[in-house]
Amino acid sequence: MTEIWPVVHAERQALAQDLEHLPAPQWATPSLCPGWDVHDVLAHLVDDARTTRLGFLCRLAAAGFDFDRCNARGIARERRADPRATLAAFRAVSGRTTSAPAPPATRLIEAIVHGEDIRRPLGISRIYPVGPVTEALRHQLRTGVRFGGGKERAHGLRVVTTDAGLETGTGPEVRGTAAALLLAVSGRAVGPEELAGPGAAALVR
Repeated sequence: MTEIWPVVHAERQALAQDLEHLPAPQWATPSLCPGWDVHDVLAHLVDDARTTRLGFLCRLAAAGFDFDRCNARGIARERRADPRATLAAFRAVSGRTTSAPAPPATRLIEAIVHGEDIRRPLGISRIYPVGPVTEALRHQLRTGVRFGGGKERAHGLRVVTTDAGLETGTGPEVRGTAAALLLAVSGRAVGPEELAGPGAAALVR
């Protein structure tokens, strides 16, 4: 089991460094999250870092138990007029260990998948530690889409990582790095060259 918080803190700090000198127009770049630009995703990460268990439940209830509405309100709350101010807020909360009432692995997913939601459209690359990525992938494979996972997307496939020794599931094989598989299972678009095998077409979007 990965020690979650040191990894999350390191990923937050790495993302802040990657965005430190981002030109102003690029903050409006569409992210991999439909309807969100990269500034929105960063604001969501600020909101996520500030979230407490009780606070999350209260906000979700106030949003009529609509997760999308709850997230939209969080972005509106934390998105500053100047993206550099949002980035400063992100730095300020990067060491927090508060969380919504969710399994610890979801913190890895937030840090890694949302990190790629921002980096990929901006042409920024990062090599993530394989262990935490694999743990995040395992979580997504056993968690339903309704709860933010990707179990249904990988149903009927044999998922094989080329860098982490993970092999799971039955059916046509799909191979790729743990990071590429994590993104695909999480519903993000990946390049056709990132996945291979007869089951790859089922996950490439």
